[in-house]
Amino acid sequence: MTVAALVAAGSLASVPLAAQGPPAAAAGPGGPGGPGGGRGRGPARPPAGPTPRLPNDPYLGANAGKPDLGGNSQSDTAKMKGIWQVPYIIDMQKQGCVLGDEACYKALGRGANLARVDVPFNALGKKLFDEATATNSKDDPEGECLPPGVPRMMYTPYPTEIFQLPNRIVFVYEGGAHVWRNIWMDGREQPKDPNPTYLGYSTGKWDGDTLVVDTVGFNDRTWLDAAGHRHGEKLHVTEKFIRSDSNTLRVEATIDDPDYYTKPWTVVTFATWYPNQEILEYICQENNRDLKHLVGK
Repeated sequence: MTVAALVAAGSLASVPLAAQGPPAAAAGPGGPGGPGGGRGRGPARPPAGPTPRLPNDPYLGANAGKPDLGGNSQSDTAKMKGIWQVPYIIDMQKQGCVLGDEACYKALGRGANLARVDVPFNALGKKLFDEATATNSKDDPEGECLPPGVPRMMYTPYPTEIFQLPNRIVFVYEGGAHVWRNIWMDGREQPKDPNPTYLGYSTGKWDGDTLVVDTVGFNDRTWLDAAGHRHGEKLHVTEKFIRSDSNTLRVEATIDDPDYYTKPWTVVTFATWYPNQEILEYICQENNRDLKHLVGK
């Protein structure tokens, strides 16, 4: 099966990476493909070191002197360049960390008996989630090769590269329809009436060493995860990206959508650094012959 069809079918996390590349030689706590884990290609990572930082150079604009999220490391002369391996998050509620759960943070979201995220469904949100559960997520838009959306781009288990430019930060995604995302860092305001898109319209700023990203302007054609947490065009996502050491990127995503939830809620996940790796081309086939094999009712 293609990875999109597998995600829609709610398959095990260990399956889809095999479609694109070999698993890592070593995995973190919880084993390869464990809950919240994700896997990478190539040799094992070196031990974690201090958070790398960009030079305090005016050329880097808003990113000058800030944590290096991977962009400056991509130069030909860089001592460390690579990719962020994204975890396979099927269900945000079960696999994400509760905000402030330090034990879960220490385990990088992997392991059993972790506290579940409280999802404050309203009646419509719960009804649609239960329908997805009953049909094994057969209607997941990602099964039709559509972009995963935000924050799901960071839950679809293929790597991403992050480039820090003077006026923006660019995420380039290997999987999930092989798209890119601009986060504008030049102080602009959000548009008053944005054209609804799959990834929305993102602006960012640094709060100390934390990158805070504000995104609005979504269409309603994506799910938040493969389990069936839904959203509409009022979705407002606030993300915080924290590179806590050389190997770890913490991603806090706060979901605010009054059409499906009674209040905002937050999920914390982690991406893992793999040095000296590059993203590959990934194509979600238009002629997907595996859709007929989905087993939902």
